Amino acid sequence: MNYLILYTTAGCHLCELAESILNKVQANMSFSVIPTEIGDDDDLVAQYGTRIPVIKFPDDSELGWPFEQSDIESKLKTDPS
Repeated sequence: MNYLILYTTAGCHLCELAESILNKVQANMSFSVIPTEIGDDDDLVAQYGTRIPVIKFPDDSELGWPFEQSDIESKLKTDPS
């Protein structure tokens, strides 16, 4: 099964929107979402602190905000994983 990492942090309203979009995509496609709190890791804060929410795909490509449901679906359909 494919999985996506959602880089997020507490109190981020955009992250909540991203999670809602991912939930809609999951209704039609099979994958798991691993929410990853960046605030627990200084390296992740340095890398994603001003860019979250960010989705990381199995091929290590990333999709940064803003994105829509169709962007995620297109990426998952073209991902060979």
